[in-house]
Amino acid sequence: MDSASRSSAHISPFEAATLRPTVSGQTLLETCMNYAASQPDSRPCSLQYTPDHVAGPGADTDPALITLPGCSCRRARCRPGTCACLRRGDSYDEGSRLRLVLTASAARRAPPVFECNALCRCGDLCGNRVVQRGLQLRLQVFRTEKKGWGLRALERVPKGHFVCEYAGEVLGAAEARRRIQAQTVRDPNYIIAVREHVRDARVLETFVDPARVGNVGRFLNHSCAPNLLMVPVRADSMVPRLALFAARDILPGEELSYDYSGRFLNRMDSEDQEQPDDAKPRKPCYCGAQSCAAFLPYDSSLYRPSEKPGVGQEGDV
Repeated sequence: MDSASRSSAHISPFEAATLRPTVSGQTLLETCMNYAASQPDSRPCSLQYTPDHVAGPGADTDPALITLPGCSCRRARCRPGTCACLRRGDSYDEGSRLRLVLTASAARRAPPVFECNALCRCGDLCGNRVVQRGLQLRLQVFRTEKKGWGLRALERVPKGHFVCEYAGEVLGAAEARRRIQAQTVRDPNYIIAVREHVRDARVLETFVDPARVGNVGRFLNHSCAPNLLMVPVRADSMVPRLALFAARDILPGEELSYDYSGRFLNRMDSEDQEQPDDAKPRKPCYCGAQSCAAFLPYDSSLYRPSEKPGVGQEGDV
């Protein structure tokens, strides 16, 4: 996140690490870190791999706890109208593609996505279980020319298909701000602040930092014209899984990226708009898109005093 040392549209060919659904993520990251340590300009890096969120300092809820009720469906595929998990509508089509991406429009608010969970009576083959199944694609972590590590697909990814999660430590607002304010201009920032607007005008905030504990999603780079869309998906608890779906058809070998600002295919309210701080140095963007803004997104809210977020279940992303 927000790092001038992470990606480039131009790939330098050399040894890369490949992640398959059957390969340990820890092995992948060890390969990457070992290579990084051998480079002349490398700095020490320690990372513990986790496929899911873990509770970090200040977290209100342990993301590993099951706190949402399950449905009583016994069908192979739950259906709207009879399944409690789908009272907001069917999130996926018959091909497990996210309907939100297939019909995305920044002019309207998107409905929240709730998957069936561990307490549901439906089986593991239920069509409303997609993100929780984890990585199903062959991905590759590779070294880029200007901004360090990047992530690319080694197979075709259809529009709407789930790619991976952005998992890490779930932090309290105060801890997230403490960490980001302690960074120097040379430090990469992986902290993401996700804000969801609920129907009674409250805002749910989730802060995730994969810098120390995280998954393969931490290698994703920003693009002003991304091919992934981040969507909060809930299954076992109200702590959202930050799932990334293909925003268009993606070709084998293509670098994967998303918009760090969250504006891509999302309706933005005035309080969510980026407000640059002229006193803070901005990091350059090397995404190479025709619409490139020249600088990486900057979230000024992380430099303001903490405000206690609202807590609720009904939300519009």
